[in-house]
Amino acid sequence: MRRKLPSTAALAAFEAAARHQSFTRAADELALTQSAVCRQIAALEAFVGVALFRRTRRGVVLTDAGAAYSRRVRARLEEVERDALELMTTGSAGGVLELGVLPTFAAKWLLPRLRGYLAAHPGVTVNLTPRTRPFLFDETGLDATIYAGEAGWPGTEAHFLRAETLIAVGSPALRAEALRGRSEPLQAGDLARLPRLQISTRPQLWRQWFEQAGVEVRDAMAGSRMELFSLISEAAVQGLGVALLPRFLVEAELARGSLVQLVEMELPSDRAYWLIVPQRRSANPLVAGFRDWLVAQAAATDEPLRPPAGAP
Repeated sequence: MRRKLPSTAALAAFEAAARHQSFTRAADELALTQSAVCRQIAALEAFVGVALFRRTRRGVVLTDAGAAYSRRVRARLEEVERDALELMTTGSAGGVLELGVLPTFAAKWLLPRLRGYLAAHPGVTVNLTPRTRPFLFDETGLDATIYAGEAGWPGTEAHFLRAETLIAVGSPALRAEALRGRSEPLQAGDLARLPRLQISTRPQLWRQWFEQAGVEVRDAMAGSRMELFSLISEAAVQGLGVALLPRFLVEAELARGSLVQLVEMELPSDRAYWLIVPQRRSANPLVAGFRDWLVAQAAATDEPLRPPAGAP
C-alpha cells in the first residue's frame, strides 16, 4: 500500500458523514455501526494529521479543512464509481462518453441526430447530464459539455456549433385573442400588452427585444420566470404567455401549428452554442471523434450560422 494513500473504507465513511453532517446517518447509509464510522474517521484524521470535524453538543460539524477535503474526496469517489460502472457496462469494447448538455438543445437538436452517431460507433455509450451554467470540469466526470453563451473557459477548447436567432411565439389561441376586433397583423408593441414568459438565466431578453423594436416598455422584465427553454416553450403552447425562443428549438412546434410566430421581427442573439472540451481530454480518441462528428453535424444544418464577432 502506498504510504500516503488512506484506506478507501475511511474515505467512504468520511464522505458520507460529511454529506450528511452526521455519523449516525452515514452509518445507516453504509450499513455500519456508528462506532465503526467514528473509528474510520478518527483513523483518517490521524492519517492526515488534520481535524476534519468539530464535535458539538448537537453533533458534528466539518472544519474548514474538512469541508474542502470532502469536496475533493467526493469527486474522486464518484470518478472511481463511474469507472467501475463503465467497465461493468461496456467491458473492453467501445467506451463511455460523459457529456454535459443543455436539456432543450439536447432534446430538440442533439437526440434526433445521436442515433446516427451511435449506429456508426457500436459499443460506445453516451451519457447525458444536464448543465445550464458554467462549472469546473475538475469537479465533474464530464468529458465535454454543450454550452450556450461565451466561450473561453480557462483550460478548455471551444468548438462553435451555431449561433442563435430569437423569435416571439405564442399559441394560436393567444394570437386570436390579441387580434380580436382588428384585421392588421400584430406589431412588436402589441406584445407589451400580453403576458410574457421570461427565461431566468437571461432576464434581459425582452428588454432587448423591445429596444430593437423601438418600443418603450417599463415592465419589460415582468412575467413568469422559468429556467429552461423546454419549460417556456411548453408554457407558450399551453397559452400561458408569449415566449422569446431560438427558432431552431421550436421548429417542430411551428410546423405542427401548436406555436405561431407572432410578429415578423427577429432578435439576433449575442450568444452562440459551443462544445466545450477540457484540454486534458481533447486528445482522447473517443472525445475527439465525437467532437468532429458534432461539429460536422452543426455545419450541415439547413441554416449554417457563424460565431459572433470576436469569438475564439
